[in-house]
Amino acid sequence: MKGFASTRGKLLSVAVATLVVAAPVGFSSLTSSASAATETLTGAGSTLVAPLEAAWASAYQKSTGNSVSYSPVGSGTGITDITHRSVDFGASDAPLTPTQASACNGCETIPWALTATGVGYNVPGVKGNLRLTGPVIAQIFLGSITTWNNSAIKKLNPGVKLPSTQITTVHRADGSGDTYAFTNYLDHVSSAFLAKIGPPATSVSWPGGVAETGNGGVVSEIKATPGAIGYAAVYYLISQRVYAAAVKNAAGKYEYPNLNNIANAASTVKSVPSDGVVPIVDPPKKAKIAYPISTFTYAVVPTSNEANASLLKQFINFDITTGQSFGPKLDFVPLPKIIVKADKKQVAGLS
Repeated sequence: MKGFASTRGKLLSVAVATLVVAAPVGFSSLTSSASAATETLTGAGSTLVAPLEAAWASAYQKSTGNSVSYSPVGSGTGITDITHRSVDFGASDAPLTPTQASACNGCETIPWALTATGVGYNVPGVKGNLRLTGPVIAQIFLGSITTWNNSAIKKLNPGVKLPSTQITTVHRADGSGDTYAFTNYLDHVSSAFLAKIGPPATSVSWPGGVAETGNGGVVSEIKATPGAIGYAAVYYLISQRVYAAAVKNAAGKYEYPNLNNIANAASTVKSVPSDGVVPIVDPPKKAKIAYPISTFTYAVVPTSNEANASLLKQFINFDITTGQSFGPKLDFVPLPKIIVKADKKQVAGLS
């Protein structure tokens, strides 16, 4: 993912041979099982998954006649909305905290998409060849590194002409699963970051920088601000032509958030816990080309006693099978077979 134009080409050309998508649910079988009267599901949450969610909703409606209305209001709000049962499902890139799980009164998280949080930047004169490590990113967001020609950044980028431009960090103003993935990664690689910012969360107290709402807001601010750096879902960086840094992984390699590298991070998953939560940030050294801020994103659903349970089960089954084919064009990796198998079991248990 050296540049925005070449990145999408690389993402689309990568063959994710290590991943297996479950046999698709045929459109004809979905249509025949749908009721004559059309129905509507409502959902809210993650802006990261919103592009894929839109593709799912469109294809699902064509297949079944049933519609899905989704509001990309951020993971935090999505969790609140499903907790209050003001929607049929929430969507979050972060697992429920124990407090959230208790308040949600019988909610499950189902991993239904796989992508990454990228580190986008706007550094004058630096076009697609910036390398960063987790500890250096942590120092930048803690305010310890304030200019782009700082010696710590220069050491990682020999031969790159780095300007003396002041660094402006950009973070989410709303509760965000990207914030969770980003802080989870930095907590893994920087004890100083963990001590200052605390455990990973959808909202944290940043020591400075500019706050923007949604992935779109973060990316727009990066584009508009020379010297800016921020975190955002890969789709938004690529679609808005914002460069992403290559981040050093546990194997010592600098990797971009392309499909192959995200898939390599997910290949380390050998089992799925009963709660469906599958963290894959900072994967072990054996994942040699893994992008270290890769993440699953989740449907947050009630487990029982919901009027739209049958429709919800049908929609999620569509998303985790047929719906995965829409992922690569939108910078999402098809789910590994082990995840699909676990998802199907979870969905079957909803009532």
